[in-house]
Amino acid sequence: MAFKRTIHAVDTHAGTPMRVITGGVPHIPGDSVYEKMKWLEENDDQLRKLMLREPRGYPAHCCNIIVPPTHPEADAGYIIMEQIEYPVMSGGNTISVVTVLLEMGMLPMREPVTELVLEAPAGLIRVKAECKDGKVKGVTFQNVPAFAAHLDATIDVPHLGKVRVDVGWGGMFYVIADVRQFKGLELIPQHGAEIARISSMIRQAAIEQLPVAHPDYPGIGITISQLSGPSDDPRADWKNVVTMASGEFSWDDPATWTGALDRCPCGTGTCAKMATLHAKGELPLERDFRHQGIVGNIYTGRLIEETRIGEHKAVVPTITGKSWIYGINTFVLDHDDPFTEGFTIGDIWA
Repeated sequence: MAFKRTIHAVDTHAGTPMRVITGGVPHIPGDSVYEKMKWLEENDDQLRKLMLREPRGYPAHCCNIIVPPTHPEADAGYIIMEQIEYPVMSGGNTISVVTVLLEMGMLPMREPVTELVLEAPAGLIRVKAECKDGKVKGVTFQNVPAFAAHLDATIDVPHLGKVRVDVGWGGMFYVIADVRQFKGLELIPQHGAEIARISSMIRQAAIEQLPVAHPDYPGIGITISQLSGPSDDPRADWKNVVTMASGEFSWDDPATWTGALDRCPCGTGTCAKMATLHAKGELPLERDFRHQGIVGNIYTGRLIEETRIGEHKAVVPTITGKSWIYGINTFVLDHDDPFTEGFTIGDIWA
């Protein structure tokens, strides 16, 4: 039987489901993984939609493609795809890619520690994977430098009023607000709908009121919001919930004031949070920062050195976390299937 597309993938999760495509994607042109990402975005965005929309995906799904590296130091490359964008870096997705590469035998596993260099669109990512009995027990990677773009800024959010926020870069630009500004709101699954509503409104207001720029990635703005606050879990130092856009936002349509909650603690979001804390003098170098997600699992971040990104004082972060494989799949697109890009419906999609 012949199909229009046949995609081989391994499904993983760290709370959030993160798919890793291991086969079925033809050669992607480009002299760097960043160029490959841009080519895919401009020429074959159907693949992202096919993998992340219904019936093969849902709003909180992420997807990665393993690609040949272009840098001589790199062992493998990967492109990250999310519901509305192609991030240049993602912590949870990096951890999942490493887990798949090693546990599926795509790269050799060396116990007790396997060291790898991956090529993300953001550049080279150096990785140490703790391995035992053929399993990846934990992944630590050195992320791209993180920095604070705005500290203690006040934005006017329609229907919410004035909200104090920080904006940090950790591989994407995050607008970060302390959840204690919103009476009765807690970072728990039962409050998920209200977290998504408030977070999406904060994100849109920040996009409109707080300009940001990264010297190496022109055109990337604020795309994600993070609600942050204390954790009552003694294993954690802080808790957060990141909300990703799952569709277009309009102030005129309250049905669009929503998004998909990141179920994992969010690696790049943790880096952005650490950068803002360091800029405020609240997180020194070489101190663990245990950051909890909405379902209770934890990523451990650490700032290892200071640097600069253009005019910004920046820090180099590491993140440690774990993903679990839960499925090995072959996805197909039938020649007669009219939904060549999948579909979305307003009951769960914005």
